[in-house]
Amino acid sequence: MATDKVPGASKDAFDEALSASVTIDEHGIVTGWNAGAEALLGYSPTQIVGRSAAGLPAEGVDEAELRSLAQLPRWNGQVALRHRDGHRLEVKVLAHRRAPEGGPLEWFLVSALTGLRPEPDDEALVGWHHEQVAGCHMGLYDTGLRMRRANEAWQHALALTEDDIRGLRPTEYLDDPAMATMERVALRALETGEPQVKEVYGRAPGESREHAWLSFVTPLKDEDGRIHGVGFAGHDITDQYWARKRLALLADASTRIGSTLDVTRTAQELADVAVPEFADFVSVDLLPSLDGAHEPPPGTGEPRGPVPLRRVAHRSVNPGTPEAVVAPGQVDDYPEGSPPVESLRSGHARLHYATDPTITEWTARDRGRAATVRDFGMHSAITVPLTARGTTLGVVVFVRHRHPEVFREDDLVLAEELAARAAVCIDNARRYTRERATAVTLQRSLLPQALPEQAAVEIASRYLPAGAQAGVGGDWFDVIPLSGARVALVVGDVVGHGIHASATMGRLRTAVLTLADIDLPPDELLTHLDDLVARLSAEGKDAPRPGPGAETTGDVGATCLYAVYDPLSGHCTIALAGHPAPVLVTPDGTAKLLDLPVGPPLGLGGLPFEATDVELPEGSLLALYTDGLIESRERDIDAGLSLLCQALAHPSAPLDNLCDAVLAALLPGRPSDDIALLIARTKALDTGQVATWEIPADPVAVAQARKGAAAQLAAWGLDDAGFVTELVVSELVTNAIRYGDPPIQLRLIHDRNLICEVSDASGTAPHLRRARTFDEGGRGLLLVAQLTAAWGTRQTTEGKTIWAEQTLPPAPQPAERLHSGL
Repeated sequence: MATDKVPGASKDAFDEALSASVTIDEHGIVTGWNAGAEALLGYSPTQIVGRSAAGLPAEGVDEAELRSLAQLPRWNGQVALRHRDGHRLEVKVLAHRRAPEGGPLEWFLVSALTGLRPEPDDEALVGWHHEQVAGCHMGLYDTGLRMRRANEAWQHALALTEDDIRGLRPTEYLDDPAMATMERVALRALETGEPQVKEVYGRAPGESREHAWLSFVTPLKDEDGRIHGVGFAGHDITDQYWARKRLALLADASTRIGSTLDVTRTAQELADVAVPEFADFVSVDLLPSLDGAHEPPPGTGEPRGPVPLRRVAHRSVNPGTPEAVVAPGQVDDYPEGSPPVESLRSGHARLHYATDPTITEWTARDRGRAATVRDFGMHSAITVPLTARGTTLGVVVFVRHRHPEVFREDDLVLAEELAARAAVCIDNARRYTRERATAVTLQRSLLPQALPEQAAVEIASRYLPAGAQAGVGGDWFDVIPLSGARVALVVGDVVGHGIHASATMGRLRTAVLTLADIDLPPDELLTHLDDLVARLSAEGKDAPRPGPGAETTGDVGATCLYAVYDPLSGHCTIALAGHPAPVLVTPDGTAKLLDLPVGPPLGLGGLPFEATDVELPEGSLLALYTDGLIESRERDIDAGLSLLCQALAHPSAPLDNLCDAVLAALLPGRPSDDIALLIARTKALDTGQVATWEIPADPVAVAQARKGAAAQLAAWGLDDAGFVTELVVSELVTNAIRYGDPPIQLRLIHDRNLICEVSDASGTAPHLRRARTFDEGGRGLLLVAQLTAAWGTRQTTEGKTIWAEQTLPPAPQPAERLHSGL
C-alpha cells in the first residue's frame, strides 16, 4: 500500500524494518529474514536463510521445553539472543505457529523495534478514538449516571450536542424505554463492579424504525479498585436485529401455517402469523373459481377487467377488524388497475404508499375504502399473489397504519416468502378438499340411498366420513329384504382410506347383495366373501405399478358382520368376520355386548366362520357399528363400549334420536375414522298372518292344498289374489310331491306382500327353463315367475324351500272404502 494515498500517514508508516520478523520451519531451519531482523541481529538474509536457528539464542534451549512449545499455537516472552558481533540482546518475541495455505508447519516470530515505550500523544489518541470512532455510540457517566462525555456518533444519533446533555441521566435526555433499560444495566454494573452486556431496542429521535444496539457497560475503576463511573459503548446491530426478526417470523410461519388441510383455516393462519409482527391488517382473498371441482386455469390471463375475489380470512390489530370492507365469504370485484389486480396480473409482489396514483385512483372510485384509508391512517401496503405449482390462487394484502414505519423494499422479500409458504399449504388443502369431496361423493353413492321397505325391523342409520387428516374410508351398511319376510343386516369396514377403499367397499357391498339374493346362511356368505377379498388382494399385488401421485392398491382387507332376522320365529343368526360384535338392548332396557365367536378378517382365506343363533324378543334393539365409533385416542375400547351401551339403553326411544345420542356420547369431535351405525328394532309377525299345512306325498293332496289356500285368502280378505295363489300353490306342491322328499310343508305369509312357501327334505333345487313345443313339463315355474313379483329357492338344514311373492295392493283408507261403496 502506498503511504501517499493514506491521509495523515507518514512515509515510514508501513516500513517493515521497524519490526523484526523471522520464519523457521519445523526442522529449525530459517526460511525467512526481513530487514528488521538484520538490523536487530546483524545478519543479512543471504547469511542466515537456510541455516539452523540453533545458533541465534544466547543460551542453550532445553529439549523438553522445545517439545512443549511445539504444542502451542502461540508463545510470547523475553528471549536472550546473540548478535552477530557477539553481544547479548534481551528481546521481546511473539511467536505464531502456523501452516500457510495448507503447507508444512512453521514458526513466525516477530519483535518490535520501535514504540517500545508509551508515546506522549497516546492519551490524545485515546481521546480522539473515543470521540471519532465510527459505528459505535460511546458515553461516559459518573456514579449518579449523569452524562460526562459523549462521542460524535452518540451526539449525532441523539441529535443533541454534548453540552446539551451533560449532567443529565439517559432517561432525561431521551424519553424512550431503551434508556430505562440502559440505566438498569448501568446500575447493575455499579453494584457488582462487573461489566454488563445487553441488547437494547429503541427509536432514535425523528425515526420511525426501531433500532437495536449491543450495549457494553463497563465500570471505570482507579488503581485502588474504586469505581468512579461507567462507560457505555453501543454497537448498532439494527440490520442483524431485523434479519433475526424476519427469520423468527419465517420459522413461526413454517410451524403455524398449514397445520390442517382446510383452506379457510390455512388462510387464517397466514393472517394470524403476520399480525402484529409484520403488518397491522392482513386480508387473504382467493379466486372464486377455486370453489368448483375443476382445476382453475394457470394465472389470471385475459380478459382484462374487474377480477372477483372471495374474502377467505383477515386479521387486524384492532378488535373486530374494523378496517375490513369485505366480510369473510363475500365476493368483491376488484377493478382493473387496483393493487390486488396488478399483483395478480404481474405475478409479483408490489409495494404501495398511500400517495401512490394506484391507491388514490382506486380509493377515489370506492368511498368505503377511501374512508378506511383516511380514518385508520393507512400509510403503506404490500400486495402479493398467492401462486403454487403454476396456478394463481388469489392475493394477500399486508397493510400498516399503527406501525410507524412504512414498508420498505426489503419487506417485499419477507412478504413473498410468507405468501409462498401459505400458497403451497392452501393449494395442498384445496387439492385434498377436492379429492376428499370426490371420495365422499363416491362413498355415499355406493351406500344405500334409501333403506328398502320391509316389515321385520324398524331401521335408523348414520354414516360419518373421517376427519380431514385420515380421509374417507370404506365403511358401509346395508338392509336386505329376504324371502319369508326375513331381513339381512350388514355392516362392514374396508381397511384403508381414500377412493380405492371406497371402490373396494362398493365391490364388496355388491357381492353381499348378490350372495344374499341366493339366501346363503351367514357363515357361508362370509366364506364366499372371504374368497372374493383374497382374489381382490391378489389382483392388487399383480397390478402394474401406479404412476407418480397415483393411489396404490396393495393388500385388500375388510371386516364384516352379517345377520339374518326372522320375524316369524324371533330368531337372529349372526356371523362375524373380524368385526366388533353388536350390542343388544332388550325391551326392559338392559344393554349388553353379544358374546359371539369372531371369525378372522376377510381376505386371510382358509379359516372357517361360525354362525350363532340368538333369540330376540319383539321390541329389542340390535346396534351394528364399525370400530371407528368405539375407538378413540382419548379412551380405550372398553370405555367406548360402555358409553355405547349407556347411550342405547332406551329401547322405546325413536331410533333417529338414539342414533344422534350415540354419536353425541362417543364423538365429541370430528371422527378420526369412518363410522357406520345401524340400529334395528325387531318386530314379530302375528300368528294370524301365517298359515301352515303339512302336505302328504300324494298327488291327490294338491287339490286339498289349493282349497286350503283359497279359504285362507278369503279369511284374510285377499280374494283377488286367489287365482294366482292357487296356480302357484298347485305348481309348487306338485313339484315337491313329484321331485322332492317328504315331509312337505306349505306356508302362506300375509305381510306387506303375500308369500307362498313350499318346503321339502330334498336338497335339489328346480331351475327355470323355457319348455320346447313337445315337452310335457317345464312350464310351471315359468308361469310362477311371470305371475309373481319374485320367486326363488333357499337351502335349509332339513332340505330346501321354494318361495314365490305376490305384490298386494295397498289397503284402502276409510275414505276410499266409503267412496267405493257409494
